[in-house]
Amino acid sequence: MSEVAVVILNWNGKHYLEKYFGLLVERSSAPGVQIVVADNASTDGSVEWLREKFPDVTIIEFEENYGFTGGYNRALLSVHADYFMLLNSDVEVCEGWIENLFSFMEENPEVGISMPKINSEARKNYFEYAGAAGGFIDLFGFPFCRGRILSNIEMDEGQYDQPQEVFWASGAAFMIRASLFHTLGGFDDLFFAHMEEIDLCWRAKLAGWQVWVCPDARVYHVGGGTLPNNSPRKLYYNYRNNLLMLYKNLSPGRLWPVLTIRCMMDCLSAVMYVLQGKGSFFKSVCSAHRDFYKLRRVARRDNVAASGPLTQVYKGSIVFSFFLKAGKLRFKEFGHLIR
Repeated sequence: MSEVAVVILNWNGKHYLEKYFGLLVERSSAPGVQIVVADNASTDGSVEWLREKFPDVTIIEFEENYGFTGGYNRALLSVHADYFMLLNSDVEVCEGWIENLFSFMEENPEVGISMPKINSEARKNYFEYAGAAGGFIDLFGFPFCRGRILSNIEMDEGQYDQPQEVFWASGAAFMIRASLFHTLGGFDDLFFAHMEEIDLCWRAKLAGWQVWVCPDARVYHVGGGTLPNNSPRKLYYNYRNNLLMLYKNLSPGRLWPVLTIRCMMDCLSAVMYVLQGKGSFFKSVCSAHRDFYKLRRVARRDNVAASGPLTQVYKGSIVFSFFLKAGKLRFKEFGHLIR
């Protein structure tokens, strides 16, 4: 059994594999590391290209696209390792990235999940939207990062180079203890894609584990490889899955007050989309709420039994704080308020 399995879930990402996979193999050649590609029924020749160029790499093929959640859940059942390193295909890894994450996890047994610092592949001196230097949520479940508050992305000037406990690790690149992944039942298939990693981290924290960012490990992420950030479909998943995540994990006393306020906030954002002439975005918000109320009938709330107060949560509204600062809010301005 290998110590670390780097697992890429691919769907029609041949162009990314051609650009980044060779570097991944070269920079992940440490003893005890294996690389696995799970393919979600790609039709772009990804599997054929991998077999020709990297015949020693393990490939798991699916007959249909199970999404991010279903694909990883199925793939990791047949991968044997102490740690799973989940990695998007549109990621360029740096030298020492896997060794640094592995060492951090080995030295900190209370940490169940960790992530590298994630910078933008296009602008390498800036953080990347999906994770940056570690993720948090606010009182109403809105996610943000050290280095990225909503649409405001900071330049990386070394201001977040210290390891820190966070609320969530980005699904673009994160390491999890294999035993923890299986104990938690993996990702929730109801999510399909988007925010499933925040839900997983939340469940890990409720189970007593910590989530950390290890900036000594760094990667560069393209982002938006499957769905671009301005996609109505991505907006739909983000709204629906955020509500689903809150429903699953909030304590009974906070659940309905938070969901009520979130409903009002989401209605306001839907109205704003109409005023901006973005009818497809308005429909996405409405569809997300409709489908959330269907999914909550089958969603499980097994992990919300009495635990201590959640840590690494901003006790205010990141949305209101952001607009009060005219979109120029930086993490360092309020990070001390996160408990």
